[in-house]
Amino acid sequence: MPTIKIYKQDGSSAGTMELDDSVFGAEYNEPLIHQVVVAQMANARQGTKSTLTRTEVRGGGKKPWRQKGTGNARQGSIRAPQWKGGGVVFAPKPRCFRQKINKLVRINAIRSALSAKLADGNLIVLDKLDIEPKTKNMAAVLKALKIDSRVLLVLPEGSENAIRAARNIEKARTAASEQLNVYDIVANAVMLTTVDSIKAIEQKYTEKEIAQ
Repeated sequence: MPTIKIYKQDGSSAGTMELDDSVFGAEYNEPLIHQVVVAQMANARQGTKSTLTRTEVRGGGKKPWRQKGTGNARQGSIRAPQWKGGGVVFAPKPRCFRQKINKLVRINAIRSALSAKLADGNLIVLDKLDIEPKTKNMAAVLKALKIDSRVLLVLPEGSENAIRAARNIEKARTAASEQLNVYDIVANAVMLTTVDSIKAIEQKYTEKEIAQ
């Protein structure tokens, strides 16, 4: 089973922790991660853009001039796409971009992403994160842990103070351990979490729990 070092908020060591091999020891599968990330981003699209075609633009029922004899090009309507104020060719219309991802595919992608974070040394575990809801306190924790890149804070339930403390830090994002997703994991260079969050993640994504 893989092991990871545990830190305190001041950056000092707090021992080690064994991790579930089925969650943090999975094989890296980049195509699978890419598939799930693309689907997740597509599902976040609203698909509400809409413009008018030439048949939907008001007016233009009358032919602007006669067919022959004027020296001008033939025109049938001032609402044709080549006219100012005319309709749009192949106008975008509201549509659904949603892509279906099977539950087991998403779970395997999360396992692969978590395992890659651990293998690359970009998974940092704290014994606990107990701070006042102030930005300077969270900044001090990140400085003590030497984190200066984009960081994802995966926090357990009841971490409102930590969430508020990280809200104004530009490179910090927060996520609940029960609602972890692949995009948040791969979009941030470092993942900072706690022992309680690790246990919650293992409980949700371990092979034993999925089998039940």
